[in-house]
Formats: sequence, structure tokens, C-alpha cells
Amino acid sequence: MEFKKEFEEKYSKLTNWGEYKEAISKFPRKSIRVNTLKISVKELKEALEKKSYELEQIPWCNEGFWVKERRDLATSEEHKKGYFFIQGSVSMIPSIVLDLNEEDLVLDMCASPGGKTTHMASIMNNKGLILANEAISSRLTALIFNLQRCGVMNTIVTYEDALKLKGKFDKILLDAPCSASGTIIGDSKHTERTLLEWNQNTILRLAKLQKKLILKAYELLKENGVMVYSTCSLEPEEDEEVVQYLLDKTDAKLERVNLDIKADWNNGIKIWPQYYGTEGFFVSKIIKE
Repeated sequence: MEFKKEFEEKYSKLTNWGEYKEAISKFPRKSIRVNTLKISVKELKEALEKKSYELEQIPWCNEGFWVKERRDLATSEEHKKGYFFIQGSVSMIPSIVLDLNEEDLVLDMCASPGGKTTHMASIMNNKGLILANEAISSRLTALIFNLQRCGVMNTIVTYEDALKLKGKFDKILLDAPCSASGTIIGDSKHTERTLLEWNQNTILRLAKLQKKLILKAYELLKENGVMVYSTCSLEPEEDEEVVQYLLDKTDAKLERVNLDIKADWNNGIKIWPQYYGTEGFFVSKIIKE
């Protein structure tokens, strides 16, 4: 991997550069989430172990498992039938901390490809209602396919600029468009491209959009509602500073994410690749009183 001087200087201030560099030289741990709308955790675990899958429980998600490297995950019958979703272990966190129940009206502002949407639907037992919005037409196909494959019945898909959405919601997930610097892990073309494209101007441009989106999300939230803001970015400008912007502009309250997980805390939890061998991720929980 080749790092820009500015990247190395910045990340050396944010975390232990040696540990970070070592962690991202390896590919992230593969993980799956059992789709309990179609099968129980016990049943799928037994079925996969009979096929010699080596599973390790993800500590913060009862339905989540790390899987020792397999090349047949996406082509397996269990995946085709929607029994599990191939999902990064850290990206399972937002749906968990939303504190969902079966009566909730939920907005997923930037929903595709649907990993978090299908997770929320399973937590809600296909009850309540989820509005899964996507603003990019080319991403709608994947979202709809995954909802259908996983047997999701409580979700309506909308195609709209998130800043133009209307209504009031009990729970809102804003998994915001970001620089994806947390996905810099493993010697892949994706990592190479993300490192090549990384620059401070792009980060600041995205932060402006994220600030607009988080204000809009808070506007759409009912009183006593819960919002989760998350990104797969490790940039403070896209994470902690966006949340602080909301706190400064509104009466929003920050709530500590109550999970037994190793993470940095500053307006939310930030999980670095060296903590669990995963992609980097940021999650913040916000309450509207």
C-alpha cells in the first residue's frame, strides 16, 4: 500500500499508526448475520457447521458470526434462500443500538444495499413499518433484491433526495454517504482506489452534505425518538464533528452507545481496524427529548 504524506500525518495523530498500518495490511474478517425472518440462529449454525463452516460469535450481535475464510458464501444455498446476509460485523451495530420495537415507524435515509434495512426488519419481526429511501437510482435494484431475498414484508422503498423527505418517525437511521476511509483494509483494488482518491477537500465536501443530512434527520424525528448516525469513515470531520454540529444547532441529546465493545469514544464510538480485524466504523446515538 502507498500512503500519501498527508494521510500518514493525519492518521498518526488519530491512532497508533504502527498498529493501524499492520491491521489494514490484512483482509477484514468475513462475517454473516442470520436472517431470523427465515431461520433460527441455532438451525442455521448447525446447517453451516455440517458443511464445515467455522463460525465465531460476534460479541455485540447475537445473530452475527465471523466466518473463517470461505469462497462459497455468496453462492451457497443458504445465502440464495436468504437465510443469512453477508454483512460487515461493525455495520451490524447501528440497527442494534436504535432500540427498535414492533410498533415503530422507522426511516432508513440512505438504505441501499439493504444490510441494515433487513437487519432492522428482522429485529422488528416484520412488524411496524420501515421507509427505506435511496437517492441513487442505480442502487435501487440491489436494495429491492435483498429485501425480497430476505423475506422482508414491513418495508416500503422510496426513491427520493433524502433532504426532501417528509413525515415524522420514531426511529431514524442515517448511514451517511462518506469517504469510506474505514474500508481501507486488505491489499485490494478497492483499497488502492480509496487511498488514491483520499484527499481533505473531498472529506470537507462530504462533511457539508452530512451536516445537512443530520439536521434533516433530526427534523424528521418525533419527540422522544432515537436517531443513529453512522459512517464507514474514520475522519473526524465526517464523524465527531458532524454530530457536534447537530448538538450545537439543536436541542439534540447524545446518548452513550451501551455495548461491550472496544472503541474510542467522542460523540459516538469509533472502531479502528486494529481492534477486531474489521473495517473501521463510527456510530452515534442521538435522542430528541
